[in-house]
Amino acid sequence: MYRYDEFDHRFVAERVTQFREQVARRLANEIDEEAFKPLRLMNGLYLQLHAYMLRVAIPYGTLSSRQMRALADIADTYDKGYGHFTTRQNIQFNWIKLADAPDLLDDLAKVEMHAIQTSGNCIRNVTADQFAGAAADEIDDPRIVSEAIRQWSTLHPEFSFLPRKFKIAVTAAPFDRAAIKVHDIGLRLSENDDGERGFEVVVGGGLGRTPRIGHVVRDFLPERHLLSYLEAILRVYNQLGRRDNLYKARIKILLDESGIAEFSRLVEAEWAELKDTAVDLPADELARIAAYFAPPAFEVLGDDDGVDAAARSNPGFAQWLRANVVRHKVQGYAIANVSLKPAGGIPGDATSAQMRAVADLAERYSFGEIRVAHEQNLVLPHVRRADLFALWQALDAAGMGDGNLGLIGDIIACPGLDYCGLATARSIPVAQAISERFASPARQHEIGPLSLNISGCINACGHHHVGNIGILGVEKRGEEFYQITLGGRADEAAALGELIGPALPADEVADAIEAVVETYLALRQPHEPFVETYARVGIDPFKERLYGQAAA
Repeated sequence: MYRYDEFDHRFVAERVTQFREQVARRLANEIDEEAFKPLRLMNGLYLQLHAYMLRVAIPYGTLSSRQMRALADIADTYDKGYGHFTTRQNIQFNWIKLADAPDLLDDLAKVEMHAIQTSGNCIRNVTADQFAGAAADEIDDPRIVSEAIRQWSTLHPEFSFLPRKFKIAVTAAPFDRAAIKVHDIGLRLSENDDGERGFEVVVGGGLGRTPRIGHVVRDFLPERHLLSYLEAILRVYNQLGRRDNLYKARIKILLDESGIAEFSRLVEAEWAELKDTAVDLPADELARIAAYFAPPAFEVLGDDDGVDAAARSNPGFAQWLRANVVRHKVQGYAIANVSLKPAGGIPGDATSAQMRAVADLAERYSFGEIRVAHEQNLVLPHVRRADLFALWQALDAAGMGDGNLGLIGDIIACPGLDYCGLATARSIPVAQAISERFASPARQHEIGPLSLNISGCINACGHHHVGNIGILGVEKRGEEFYQITLGGRADEAAALGELIGPALPADEVADAIEAVVETYLALRQPHEPFVETYARVGIDPFKERLYGQAAA
C-alpha cells in the first residue's frame, strides 16, 4: 500500500498545526461559528445533532493493520468506543469534542492518515473496488490510478472550491464493485483489441434528490491521458456548474441542462489544450506509484486445503464460505469478507475491540492488509484457503462471523436522525427491525442475492436509490414515514429503483419488506435473483400485495 514520503508527512503535519490554531481561536471566541465552519469542514469535522463528527479518509478503502489499531485507539480515546464505516469507504467518529480534534488529527498523522477533503466542495476521497489487487477478474490493481488521482486532486488550486462536492470511483474489472455509474466521474479500466489499456469514462452519476445514472462520455481513453482528461472535465464543471442553487450545483445537473453531446464537445475542446502536457502523469511516476502496490509474497499452494471437510461438519462455516468468500487470482488463496451487519446491529459500526481483532487477524492471515467496502463491510483480501476455517472461528467469536454478504441481512444504512442534522427520519431502528425479521441464515440463503439500502433523508447517504429494495425516511406532519423503491442496482447494469407507493409508518416497514420478499419468492424462476425477477414481472404484483391495487 502507498506510504507517505517526506512531502506527505510535512504537508499533513502542517495542516494539523494550522487547525490547532484555528480551534484555539474558536474556543476563545475570537472567531464565530460562521467563520469557523469552512475551516473545520476542510478538515473533515462536521457539527451533528449531538456532537462533532470527524470523517477520516481511507483512500480507495485500503488500511494497514497498524492504521486499524490506531482507529481503535481513537475510538476509545476520543469517541465512545466505536466507529462507523461509510459508503465512501471512510470511517466516521460521532462523538468528538472540539478541543480534542487537533490531537485526534495528530494521532491520525502518526499512522499516515488524515481527514482532508472528506468534506467541502472539492474532490472527495477516491474510492475503488474493495477487492483491488486480489480479484480474479481484474485487469490491473485500480488502486494505482486511484492513488495518482488522489495526489493530483489533493488541494488542487483550481478545484478546491467547486460548485459542489465531487466524487470519483475506479474499477478495473468487468463486474462493477465500485458503483462507478452513480459517481460524478466513474472510471473502468479495460484493454482494447491492440492490448492497450484505457478507461471507459462515465460522468454525471449521483444520488440525492435528483438521482442519475452516469453517461459514458468516452468509451476508451488511453491510460496515459487520464489526468488531463479529468482536468478537462473538472474545468468545464467549475466554469459552468451552478453556484446560485445548492440543489442544482452537481455536475449531473449541468449534463441535464447542456445535454451529453454539448458537454462532451466542451470537454473535448478543453482537453485538446491539456493532453500531452505536464498535466498527464509521466510513465515513470506511474511506475513509482505502482511499486507501492506490488503483490505480497504469495506461497505456491496446492489444492488440499481442508475447506470442504470443515464446511461439511460446520453449517455456520459453510454459510459464511458460500456468502462471504470470493475467488482470489492466486491459487490457494481467497478473499474473505468480514460482515459488520449482525442481526439487530447497526450497519457499518465496529467497536474498538472488533477493530483490534480485525487488525490482529489481518496480520495473521492477510499480510496485514484490510479493505473497507462501500457496502460498509471489511475485507481481508489475501487469505490462504487453508486458514479460512480458523479465520471464521475467530471472526465469529468477535461477533463478525455472519455469512450474509449480498443477502437481505447485509443492509446498507446511513446514521439517520439518530446522529445527522440533515436527516428527516431514523435509519438505524428500521435496519435493526428488518435484520431481526430476517435473522435466520437459512432463510437469507433461501431468499438469495438481494440488496437492501436505507437512507434517513433525500441526500441518500444510504444509497437507497440503487438498492434492490430501497427505503427512504421522510417526515410527514412531525412523524417518520418511509418510502419503498424496488429494482435498483449499483453494478455494471446500474438502475434506479421505482417508488412502489405511498410512504408507510415505521412500525409497518418490516412487514412491508416481508410482503415484498414473499411476493418475489412466489414469482421467481429457479435461481433467479430478486432484481431479475423484478425486471421480468414489473412493479404491479408487489404494489398489489402491499396496497391492494396494481400500478396505474
